Amino acid sequence: MGWGDLGVFGEPSKETPNLDQMAAEGMLFLDFYTASPLCSPSRAALLTGRLPVRNGFYTTNGHARNAYTPQDIVGGIPDSELLLPELLKKAGYTNKIIGKWHLGHRPQFHPLRHGFEEWFGSPNCHFGPYDSRERPNIPVYRDWEMVGRYYEDFKIDLKTGEANLTQLYLQEALDFISKQQASQQPFFLYWAIDATHAPVYASKQFLGTSQRGLYGDAVREIDDSIGKILKHLQQLGISENTFVFFTSDNGAALISAPRQGGSNGPFLCGKQTTFEGGMREPAIAWWPGHIPAGGVSHQLGSVMDLFSTSLSLAGVQPPSDRQIDGIDLLPVILQGKLIDRPIFYYRGNELMAVRAGLYKAHYWTWSNSWEEHSKGIDFCPGQSVAGVTTHTQEEHTYLPLLFHLGRDPGEKYPLSFASDEYQRAVEHISGLVQQHKATLVPGQPQLNVCDQAVMNWSPPGCEKLGKCLKAPESDPKKCSWPH
Repeated sequence: MGWGDLGVFGEPSKETPNLDQMAAEGMLFLDFYTASPLCSPSRAALLTGRLPVRNGFYTTNGHARNAYTPQDIVGGIPDSELLLPELLKKAGYTNKIIGKWHLGHRPQFHPLRHGFEEWFGSPNCHFGPYDSRERPNIPVYRDWEMVGRYYEDFKIDLKTGEANLTQLYLQEALDFISKQQASQQPFFLYWAIDATHAPVYASKQFLGTSQRGLYGDAVREIDDSIGKILKHLQQLGISENTFVFFTSDNGAALISAPRQGGSNGPFLCGKQTTFEGGMREPAIAWWPGHIPAGGVSHQLGSVMDLFSTSLSLAGVQPPSDRQIDGIDLLPVILQGKLIDRPIFYYRGNELMAVRAGLYKAHYWTWSNSWEEHSKGIDFCPGQSVAGVTTHTQEEHTYLPLLFHLGRDPGEKYPLSFASDEYQRAVEHISGLVQQHKATLVPGQPQLNVCDQAVMNWSPPGCEKLGKCLKAPESDPKKCSWPH
């Protein structure tokens, strides 16, 4: 989902009444970022509190390449990383993930090996259908074992967009919350639905109900589900003991627009890019009785802050043996404070841009290649800005492109290199970059090697279902990223 997909952020159809109400009862973050313009690195960042370049969710194959994680990726979340559920577990929390994991699909990367006690969902997105010869359909898991595969057992109609997955995920959430409340057990629920990821889907009752087409149908169903979850917390009498945060893993994928793409509001480009549309996200904090209603914050926030904030709420100290990039947002949320901190925009292993205050400096610009662009693949359709949304990897290391995001949120008008304002801002940001790079110890890159033999041929539990497939011979290769 994109920053502009919610009514409270200005979406004209106003089809997200529950999320809008959540914002009215809680705090809206206008300057909240993901840690990557792609889904798997941003999820790794959320659960570790660390930039993808530190936790290994990046590639060095080709300069400044994004690296989405398809079925044939060999890597995943390293054992050396400490995930939020692992730390919460020590404080007595029961942890469940519902939906998309995307931190590695091989057995050693299974979420129940990394702090979660329960899982209902999938290791990857609902891509497909595949033919189970060249490529197997992606499995859906119940805890340790698969319970079926997308398209075969969990239907997604690509013609109509009908699928009941969001309803299944909703019921899982309601049941889990009820069970924990009945046993007076503190819990962490990571509700990671993926209905707005192409191919977009919605259940029958929501199909055709949005002014925005199928994508809007999916947004409406997600909004309705979140409304039901919040109401459930209230009915169980635990809403004042439950901190809830809503956000997205990356900006809306404009490559899927207009039929299956969302809105990034006034911001430039979308998913895959380090322009604002790719990494600035909708974000709402909700905690009745604690967060003053109707709050709006300009705090520069990050998904990595959810790691530090959650640990703070649980009374758990963050690990002291590694660099944690997230900050504790409780002073912001509960007392309205502002904490000075930069935002680092990475693409693969390259620091592309940095934001400090209202200034954003681009050290590299690149949307996607001319080769892709000539084939109709466009991450910034209709948003060509000369010298900014470049189709070659343009270096600005010695003379960064600088934007004032208050006056120019769309990143259309770079400040003059000769101005005093430019000199002051770049000098300040350059100091932050030098400090950051001096302490940066990159993790072992997990997204470099691909091998068809590691795809989802025979996941745990396939024997019981008669759904094991024969894997091809192992043939590891350097992953070739298209963008």
